Amino acid sequence: MTSSKRLVAGVDSSTQSCKVILVDADTGRVVRQGRAPHPDGTEVAPAAWDAALAEAVSAAGGLDDVAAVAVAGQQHGMVCLDDGSAVVRPALLWNDTRSATAAAELTAELGGSRAWAEAVGLVPVASFTVTKLRWLAEHEPENASRTAAVCLPHDWLTWRLGRHQGLDALRTDRSDASGTGYWSAATESYRTDLLRLALGRDAVLPLVLGPREPAGMLPGGALLGPGAGDNAAAALGLAATEGDVVVSIGTSGVVTAVSAVPAADASGIVAGFADATGRHLPLVATLNAARVLDATARILGVDHVELSDLALTAPPGAGGLVLVPYLEGERTPDRPAATGAVHGLTLANATASNLARAAVEGLLCGLATGLDALRGQGAVVSRVLLIGGGAASEAVRRIAPQILGCPVHVPQPGEYVALGAARQAAWVAGGTEEPPEWLAGSVTVYDSPGVPAVRERYQQAQEWVLDRP
Repeated sequence: MTSSKRLVAGVDSSTQSCKVILVDADTGRVVRQGRAPHPDGTEVAPAAWDAALAEAVSAAGGLDDVAAVAVAGQQHGMVCLDDGSAVVRPALLWNDTRSATAAAELTAELGGSRAWAEAVGLVPVASFTVTKLRWLAEHEPENASRTAAVCLPHDWLTWRLGRHQGLDALRTDRSDASGTGYWSAATESYRTDLLRLALGRDAVLPLVLGPREPAGMLPGGALLGPGAGDNAAAALGLAATEGDVVVSIGTSGVVTAVSAVPAADASGIVAGFADATGRHLPLVATLNAARVLDATARILGVDHVELSDLALTAPPGAGGLVLVPYLEGERTPDRPAATGAVHGLTLANATASNLARAAVEGLLCGLATGLDALRGQGAVVSRVLLIGGGAASEAVRRIAPQILGCPVHVPQPGEYVALGAARQAAWVAGGTEEPPEWLAGSVTVYDSPGVPAVRERYQQAQEWVLDRP
């Protein structure tokens, strides 16, 4: 490293909380860490992120002794700034579905799904920033007219860390820009015509930096990395390479592959995102993931360990009981108003263990559909890495190979989004061509025969849900 300081910091500003880790830049060993909660809800005042970051930094012992910092954050959130750099309104988060109608409008106005896939590698859904801008223009025209710049959560926090004031100092990276709906990973450029289509006017957009290009400096002299979207940061933290597929079970469920080529899926299932290293990160996301387990545990009156134990006592297929877990609407498939459904319930299978098993299988079936879609876009699946809070469930780990149809590698628990941000920070500070090679942690491999009948029954139940008006 060019700096005498041997520590770097990684920030994970997620939906639920802010995590800060300080890491030995040579080995990747976590030295100190802190965290602070974020408010609940699907819209949040960005000042709450700023306050949580300050609290988490303080809990981690401060940043005075670090050479560089990078921020990874939840993708797609709409942060609007006025010409005085003030926040216009609370940020709409990725899981805010009020822009579903706007997504359909925008898709039609450009000429359909294929036109969008060819333009920016994705098809609008309520999650993406571009649809939230259309919602703003239609429902809050005064706020839309005040909007002079649009950025993302990690962009805004990076800008705040650098104590910048002017809109021309906004910076982002290609991974997060690729989730807006107006930046193309294939051409590495903004589609400002699509921004205007959504917002009705031009706005300042953050400069998109290269993977190891500094975004500025902290007042104390530490370099700022360009940051990343949370999924790209997790892949970087896992040192994922081409052929690796990362399945993350958190608030959302994510299946993503490191690829050398961009994706352009006209069905809209696969979003053609970029990664944090200069490659691509085709991604499938579901809205319903770990909270399916939360809800089922609540229904059964058990904790998560007991839920896992119950699920593992039931046979594959849960005696014919199927749970389609669209508890918060769904993004894949794009059904923001959908609700969950239980199918195949009989006197014989009406047990707590079968319901627990059906919840785990239903969650995993949605992710298995994502894995199939990535293969359809040319992704090579050599290794599946299972991470996220839901991966702590022993039932999820053991049932996953049966549903996904391949062995599953479970790394030791860790803050991989924050670790990826720290690895980027070390890369920026070190000035090397490639990110540093850090010591790998232990991995447990789960392997059991696939059970195709489970997915077949799930697909039948899913079709019933999707056919409802």
